[in-house]
Amino acid sequence: QVQLVESGGGLVQPGESLRLSCATSTAIASIYFTAWYRQAPGKQRELVAFITRGGSTNYGDSVKGRFTISRDNAKNTLYLQMSSLKPEDTAVYYCNARLSSGSANYWGQGAQVTVSS
Repeated sequence: QVQLVESGGGLVQPGESLRLSCATSTAIASIYFTAWYRQAPGKQRELVAFITRGGSTNYGDSVKGRFTISRDNAKNTLYLQMSSLKPEDTAVYYCNARLSSGSANYWGQGAQVTVSS
């Protein structure tokens, strides 16, 4: 029903920056909740950041101050700007969306981010 396509993953060195994009098939301005999650090998999937329809944002403690979630309503795209990247940020990053409170979750295929020297 809702298609999410991530892009922008890759290999970067510690301290560098990277921006992930998530193109949505639904007008992003009308989506109740959009978020980025990540999952590293051997670890559970964790919430990185989310942004509500009204524009309120929240971040996981491990990325607070380094990552920024935003959206471009004209392009129907969600972004995750990642700065001061650390090796422990290495994971597959997933875009997530819910159309309303309590509705089903929609997921992208994931984008690999590797931080290594």
